Amino acid sequence: MNHLPWLQSSLPCLLLLLIFSHPSYGDVGTAAQYSPPFLPTACYGYDPGQFPSSNLFAAAGDGIWDNGAACGRQYLVRCISAAEPGTCIPEQVIQVRIIDYALQTASPPSYDGTTMVLSDTAFGTIANSTATSMNIEFQQI
Repeated sequence: MNHLPWLQSSLPCLLLLLIFSHPSYGDVGTAAQYSPPFLPTACYGYDPGQFPSSNLFAAAGDGIWDNGAACGRQYLVRCISAAEPGTCIPEQVIQVRIIDYALQTASPPSYDGTTMVLSDTAFGTIANSTATSMNIEFQQI
């Protein structure tokens, strides 16, 4: 006698949910990209030492700028989706350092109003660099 018929009928759906889901540990937002020139920045002016050797850096949008307190913060960032299918590089996570304010970058971002504007190197590491924006998951570290 089967006492849990609902479990038996729901088992395939539960298994698919477990297979295709993954834990989320951060916030969700959007990202654009920008290219040189990067100087001056709102955080460090003309100091060339502000750039990580990896060139993985970003400008903070209004949502995380925090009146400049975001300067120097580091975030783990990954692409989770975009308007154009296939934009994200699956399972690729980068660590970026905030060096600028998105509304004051020396060069214009590829898309306005995003949570972060990633350097072209950072953007291209987690997504197809021809995209103008993407949805991201990010976590301050």
